[in-house]
Amino acid sequence: MSDKSLDTLLRLAAFDRVRRLNEIHDHLTAKELKPGFTFGEQRIPLMNPQRGIFKPQQMRFLLSIKTVFPKPGGKVWYDDQREVHRQIFEGDETIDYAFMGQNPDAADNRWLREAFENQIPIIYFLGIAPGRYQAMLPAFISGWDGNSLKAPVAFGVPEQETLAPPETAPERRYALRAVQQRLHQASFREAVITAYNGRCAISGLPKSVLLDAAHIVSDKDEKLGQPIVPNGIPLSKIHHAAFDAHLIGIDPDCRLHVSEQLLAQNDGPMLEALKGLNGGTIHLPSRVKDHPDRGRLAIRYERFKAVA
Repeated sequence: MSDKSLDTLLRLAAFDRVRRLNEIHDHLTAKELKPGFTFGEQRIPLMNPQRGIFKPQQMRFLLSIKTVFPKPGGKVWYDDQREVHRQIFEGDETIDYAFMGQNPDAADNRWLREAFENQIPIIYFLGIAPGRYQAMLPAFISGWDGNSLKAPVAFGVPEQETLAPPETAPERRYALRAVQQRLHQASFREAVITAYNGRCAISGLPKSVLLDAAHIVSDKDEKLGQPIVPNGIPLSKIHHAAFDAHLIGIDPDCRLHVSEQLLAQNDGPMLEALKGLNGGTIHLPSRVKDHPDRGRLAIRYERFKAVA
């Protein structure tokens, strides 16, 4: 088997492993990533914990790149640590990825060039919080500039059958919009759930994988729908569905209200648990600045009363 054919098989195995991880985890940490993936009887890493550009010794080409999310007050080593989220949200087709160090001919940077020249699909582990990543795949190194010490990165079209890079500007823009939406959701969710110590604001459920970050005012509202913590409440799946259906309302004083149509029904313990919320209050974050915005709650509560 040629080196290139083996590389393709290994790459497909790595992609399959990461997709499976994405299905069961809302974000990835060292715990999920450390085991890597198995090919034959070999365990092969998915990333290098200490470096952002990674090629396993068993593979011919680059497998993954990584951008960490700096800790509050921590040192920012590379420009892309600070800029990548802004670039994704403000970008048109591609984003920039900073070289490792100042030598364009260093091994890590040569791997970027080889991935560009051979149109190799890679995994981009994008930091959304300290130690937490969203795995974006496939991604492609779409250029290489030894003078600026940067390589543009393009994202593949979501759910595409092949792992070929997007060929046209509309395809690249479409793919980047999908990444924008995913990053928006992931960053907003991470911030809201962290503010509430990983618990549902209604039930106290402490399993983050079962929680959503519910918008108080929808993100379709350009003025008030921003992805900020005061516009979000962490809710379990069932409570989020009830909140969005206006079966549960939250007034500006954070009191819970259950719709009359729900209160009038009698159909099992789950329904009774929802009905029992009436008159209670939600759990609040420890920091006052993270509390739900009263103005947004008032707007949402008026909609609940109109439906209820």
